[in-house]
Amino acid sequence: MSDAFSPPPAPGGEVSAEERQWGLFAHLSALCGFIIPFGSILAPLVIWQIKKDTMPFVTDQAKEALNFNITVAIAGLISWLLAFVLIGLLLLPVVLIGWVVFVVLAAIKANEGQYYRYPFALRLVK
Repeated sequence: MSDAFSPPPAPGGEVSAEERQWGLFAHLSALCGFIIPFGSILAPLVIWQIKKDTMPFVTDQAKEALNFNITVAIAGLISWLLAFVLIGLLLLPVVLIGWVVFVVLAAIKANEGQYYRYPFALRLVK
């Protein structure tokens, strides 16, 4: 039985250098959210749609990045709403710092050819 956090087996062996690079882009593209509204969700979605038929590793990592960024968007929205009762003022920086740290960790792992699973992600896109 497969665990929600366990990565899928590598199809066909080792991950190519091009797939590793696109996997890196899939995770780091989330940082577009600093510049483009909803860029943290749109960028991994675009990479997933472009590479879904040709690169299984990139498909997996782009969906993982998309799920995590949707989760972070929900957490950010809840934190923003809770700012009106002051607890959100503490939660917003935690969400932001955690988001950046996990995106960078995922990008490093993807660049190494490892399937990465974010520890706090809702698996909405399968």
